[in-house]
Amino acid sequence: GGGGGAAIFALATSPGHVAIAMALIGVGCSPVLMAAYYIFARVYPVAVFATLAGVTIGLGSLGNIAGSAPLAWAVQAYGWRETMWGMCAITLLVAGLIWATVQDPARLESTQRGSVLDLLKIRALWPVFAIMFVCYGPAASLRGLWAGPYTADVFGADALTIGKVTLVMGLAMIAGNFAYGPLDRLLGTRKWVIFGGNLIGACGLLALWGLADRALWLSTALLALIGFAGSSFPVVVAHARAFFPAHLTGRGVTLVNLFGIGGAGLLQFSTGPLFRVADQAMEPVSAAYGVLFLSFALLTLAGLVVYAFAQDRTD
Repeated sequence: GGGGGAAIFALATSPGHVAIAMALIGVGCSPVLMAAYYIFARVYPVAVFATLAGVTIGLGSLGNIAGSAPLAWAVQAYGWRETMWGMCAITLLVAGLIWATVQDPARLESTQRGSVLDLLKIRALWPVFAIMFVCYGPAASLRGLWAGPYTADVFGADALTIGKVTLVMGLAMIAGNFAYGPLDRLLGTRKWVIFGGNLIGACGLLALWGLADRALWLSTALLALIGFAGSSFPVVVAHARAFFPAHLTGRGVTLVNLFGIGGAGLLQFSTGPLFRVADQAMEPVSAAYGVLFLSFALLTLAGLVVYAFAQDRTD
């Protein structure tokens, strides 16, 4: 799907062709993360699940960065159609390598059946779902949606400066993915790794709220801290995975991922109206952005209150 979508994009002559291409690319990419998580959960020792999950997200995030400035350079140097043909070739090559080297886990010999509803009945998962809903959203929203307007409106940053700020935050998030992975084994706990990391992120958000207009370098450093601390996603998945029945592992990792991505999506959707109201009611504009940062912090702290009641599992 991804390679075919890239090919259609390269041949596109109308907006409709681009929409079809993007849909195919989305469908082609959609199973990658969950399939990897399922294989990790079924094939490898449970103790290394968080590390493998963190490496997967970290490498994927490096791909996101490669899709920004390097992709723009390729488009400028070779043209956008030629660049999309190159992406098509790379995608098909990766698909071929997966087909040749990755094996499906052995089928479970079990008569048990279940559904997502059975997972939702496991009370030990409820606090984990709560932290999953809020742990990724603030960092994702800031890097993907608000960091650019914030630095432009408050500090007068140009496009190049905005790119540098978001690059620093993106690299911090990648470093966080790699750092979180082995911490559950090093420290002997998943719950308190997740709790401590997200508490640091909430403190960074509160600091950004109070210091929103002080200095660009300070805001960049705080954004990087928030991005690093907000990369607990793989360890949260590992914590939830410890409570899944074996026959519901695939549905389980998909469900917990839905809470994380769903929370991030809802947060990005809802913060637009919140900012517009704050911007109309408050001066200077840094105060309106401060409302956003405070709302992110309070949401994270609320998730931590619920998560404090979670049962720790270290496999």
